[in-house]
Amino acid sequence: MTAPSTAPAPSRGGRWIEHWDPENEAFWNETGEKVARRNLLFSVLSEHIGFSIWTVWSVMVLFMGPEYGLTPADKFFLVSMATLVGAIVRIPYTFAVAIFGGRNWTIVSASLLLIPTVAAFVVMEPGTSFNTFLVCAMLAGIGGGNFASSMTNINAFFPLRKKGWALGLNAGGGNIGVPVVQLIGLAVIGASGGPRVLLGIYIPFIVIAAVLAAIYMDNISSVKNDTGAAKDAVKEAHTWIMSFLYIGTFGSFIGYSFAFGLVLQTQFGRTPLESAYVTFIGPLLGSLIRPLGGALADKYGGAKITLWNYVGMAGATGVIVIASMQKSLPLFTTAFIVLFVLTGLGNGSTFKMIPGIFQAKALAKGLEGEEAAAYGRRLSGASMGIIGAVGALGGLGINLAFRQSFLSVGSGTGAFVTFLAFYGLCFLVTWAVYLRRPASNTSATTATTEAKPQLSYAEV
Repeated sequence: MTAPSTAPAPSRGGRWIEHWDPENEAFWNETGEKVARRNLLFSVLSEHIGFSIWTVWSVMVLFMGPEYGLTPADKFFLVSMATLVGAIVRIPYTFAVAIFGGRNWTIVSASLLLIPTVAAFVVMEPGTSFNTFLVCAMLAGIGGGNFASSMTNINAFFPLRKKGWALGLNAGGGNIGVPVVQLIGLAVIGASGGPRVLLGIYIPFIVIAAVLAAIYMDNISSVKNDTGAAKDAVKEAHTWIMSFLYIGTFGSFIGYSFAFGLVLQTQFGRTPLESAYVTFIGPLLGSLIRPLGGALADKYGGAKITLWNYVGMAGATGVIVIASMQKSLPLFTTAFIVLFVLTGLGNGSTFKMIPGIFQAKALAKGLEGEEAAAYGRRLSGASMGIIGAVGALGGLGINLAFRQSFLSVGSGTGAFVTFLAFYGLCFLVTWAVYLRRPASNTSATTATTEAKPQLSYAEV
């Protein structure tokens, strides 16, 4: 939701960059690339820790045995509220970079992670009330906002030809924060440590991330919030269609990341250590494969990869339903990990669709050349913040569905049946909106009814 401003900015000194022109190859080769890569590195560090703190309650609930007095439904509700807050704060975090500066906001957003971490450290013991744990879990949700501000910040540093690589690395580096906190949790459980040990490990790393951001990162003066683009994006049907599809991919990834270990523990009677041994594998593979989803989308078209990815997700979910009914832990775990991989692949392909969709819209409006490219960049940049926030709400839906399923039937089977139906709906929407060939000169989508050149999204 940010755009470079052409108006001269007053000199502010310090770590503010007054002139930034990454599209100028001479500027980029001489100084721009070095500065951009440095900011990318420390932005990824902060975002990575943000993801870890956001999902730390996926590990905390494994530590919380009968002595804590919490039911499985209580635990699913805790992780649901962390997911909800993480999705909501993505919107203001997107605007914060232009208001405060990328470096300044990274320092603030990293430092804010101390609040939920220290709070949980203080109260994490049997006898603490459920409402107190709930507040701490909700505070952890602020870590989910770091993704939005980090993506907005790094988007401003890199030229168009490098954005895909930079944003993919930024997103992947952040997502890996999920399996990393689960791996550290595994080590702590294996060493017979308590939940406070895990939280204590992260406190100094949060401080280090904030200090490194202060020392090595920069603000760009020309980055401004384009509120007009944000309003246009809200009015654009494709913003909400892609938000729906992103619920199916990223929403599934973050929702399952919170729920996987808890499902293994609740439905199959795994101990915290037995659950932790496999919990991290799915999020790790899902994070690592995200760039491949983008690369396949570049080669074959994002809509095609997304379409068939939903077929795979539905197939894996069907196997999970069978395994759940037969109480087959090996089959259940294998299919769940495959589903994780597919959510990561879909994360890459759906996000790569967005620029292509708005580029196609620009061409349909009769725009050409740089004018069309500028239109596409403006709308796609504004819509990404909304899509990222709404998509993350899918994690809330998944954990609430698990909660209700365990309350109703004592297992996650009912929730998985619901997810299977949802992936089928995502398949239909992808095909109908972005791949169905128009039967006439009328557009295959309802995005515009004006007499414009025929619009096709088959290659986005």
